[in-house]
Amino acid sequence: MRSQTFEVSTGARERVHDITRQCEEFALSCGGDGLLNVFVPHATAGVALLELGSGSDEDLLSLLSDLLPADERWRHAHGSRGHGRSHVMPAFIPPHATVPVIDGRLALGTWQSVAIVDLNVDNTERRVRLSFLSD
Repeated sequence: MRSQTFEVSTGARERVHDITRQCEEFALSCGGDGLLNVFVPHATAGVALLELGSGSDEDLLSLLSDLLPADERWRHAHGSRGHGRSHVMPAFIPPHATVPVIDGRLALGTWQSVAIVDLNVDNTERRVRLSFLSD
């Protein structure tokens, strides 16, 4: 298994952050066939495979806002208003994804991208671990 980490600045707003390029570069450096696991070791971030740039990222944030409102209902209540919802979000968008790699290239669908989903405006820096598994 080969592994590497990199840092992502998601900023002080809710965000869907594209990391496809970093995933592609790592997979290409590993070469061959295998599986790429993308993992964010954070209790308030997730990894999603979806189309970006066509409005889907904004739609996802809007849906999460409706599903997990930033209000005072959350028992986990430190930090910014509604912070507890950020700790619930990974139950819906897990902190990991696995992508097949064929001949060093991600086997994503035509419109799929790899993205970090981050609702936590209190933590602006995220670490991502990429692990390539092959036989």
